[in-house]
Amino acid sequence: MTTAETRRDRRPLAEPDLRDATARVLAEEARLREGGGPDAIARQHAKGRKTARERIAALIDPGTDFLELGLWAAYQMYEEWGGAPGAGVVAGIGTVASRRVMVVANDATVKAGAFFPMTIKKVLRAQTIAGQNHLPLVYLVDSSGVFLPMQDEVFPDEDDFGRIFRNNAVFSARGIPQFAAI
Repeated sequence: MTTAETRRDRRPLAEPDLRDATARVLAEEARLREGGGPDAIARQHAKGRKTARERIAALIDPGTDFLELGLWAAYQMYEEWGGAPGAGVVAGIGTVASRRVMVVANDATVKAGAFFPMTIKKVLRAQTIAGQNHLPLVYLVDSSGVFLPMQDEVFPDEDDFGRIFRNNAVFSARGIPQFAAI
């Protein structure tokens, strides 16, 4: 019988330890789903705006699931700037009008929805999955643009900010529907 071993002394991880570890992971996932946190969510609501997750919930068909991708993206990165939970964007597959779609929603509770380098990687990953599976893309845009203190890291590699727009053109040529709501 195989046992999970995580300690240096190779003793099996005890069941209470697994429960504690699971509880910590679930608590951290709940925190990540809050994006910029309760105060940032309250500021969005005070402006009469919905959060990214609320916009997604309003978009997808009632009673259907949303398969989120990359919740842990940018985890513990950009701490010198206050962090970027979920890379500041919520992405995943949902059902709209009975059709599976890829949804990408900027999380304005995280630095006004600004793009960090990992935000771009996450959006590109969502686009790749959509392209491979011929899924329509729905962009729920609420972004201040590029996170300016890191703009020098957003454009210099082959999978940079401009690649997102290149992919938009490729998807258009392939007949993959794309929609943006601002």
